[in-house]
Amino acid sequence: MKILFDHPEPALLAHGGMAIQIRQTKLGLESLGCEVEHLRWWDESQQGDIIHYFGRMPTHLVELAQRKGIKVVLSELLTVQGSRTKAQLRKQRLLMRLFGLAFPGQFLTAFRWRSYEMADACIALTSWEAHLMDYLFRAPPERIHVVPNGVEEVFRHTPPVSRGAWLVCTATITERKRVAELAEAAALAQTPLWVIGRPYSARDPYAERFAAIVQAHPKTIRYAGSIEDREALARIYRAARGFVLCSACESLSLSALEATASECPLLLSDLPWARSVFADRATYCPADANRQSMASMLRAFYDRASELPIPPQPLSWVEVARKLAGIYGSLLQAPPQPPAGPAK
Repeated sequence: MKILFDHPEPALLAHGGMAIQIRQTKLGLESLGCEVEHLRWWDESQQGDIIHYFGRMPTHLVELAQRKGIKVVLSELLTVQGSRTKAQLRKQRLLMRLFGLAFPGQFLTAFRWRSYEMADACIALTSWEAHLMDYLFRAPPERIHVVPNGVEEVFRHTPPVSRGAWLVCTATITERKRVAELAEAAALAQTPLWVIGRPYSARDPYAERFAAIVQAHPKTIRYAGSIEDREALARIYRAARGFVLCSACESLSLSALEATASECPLLLSDLPWARSVFADRATYCPADANRQSMASMLRAFYDRASELPIPPQPLSWVEVARKLAGIYGSLLQAPPQPPAGPAK
């Protein structure tokens, strides 16, 4: 069995959790003896049994792969859709159905909606994303599998230490993560906050805004960029008073899982993904909270952190790989799918 990994975004342009997910999944599968390669678009002699596409694969490529006898697995982060209200999702679903009736299939191909219907398997990180794959994109429920991200062993096995004074936020410095707003709230609440991460570009206006906040509050906000040493990051989580991530929209946060593995209490935006994963084992802040509300909740979380529950340990990447290998194996034993019908 040979698996080909593919993803449309270069990591050098958009660093973040997806690159870590792909890299660690590949390492986990290889540790189990699976043969995994990155798909080489220029190599027409490359062979593979399964294409695992991290994103929404173009519909015509799904069809071409299946005609060649290659199974297709989709893993798309439904970050935006997964952060919408139920009313917004109902509206989106209605519009998608109306578009399907009003426009020809060729026009709709650009949206790649039918890729979910056609794929041999769809991998969701959470039960909420699994629901959206069915509800919005009509993925057949029997082809949807929930396989969460894992964490590296270093986060699971770093020895416990006494908790320190700093709350930790590990995130890319960008609007979606609301890191500047969090820093402003921490300064207002006089709550020590250590931010770890880097922007997509140092010249980005949002990154410049964040840098100005850090400079204005050096005793409250700690920032020295990203930390690539995973052992050092694991030690920081272990010593943190708590972990905070107040994103406006999110999928399954890798940094939240790393913090959980390090037994940190969590303060997260009140979004469906978080509720579906952590339930009542985390503290929640409204995703659109203003600076004053966020400051109040941040202070309360800080004061109560030592009393708060810790979520169960997340999976390791090898355990994640084992689940995926089982899905791959079942696909190769299944009979070929019939050709996809016309768009609905």
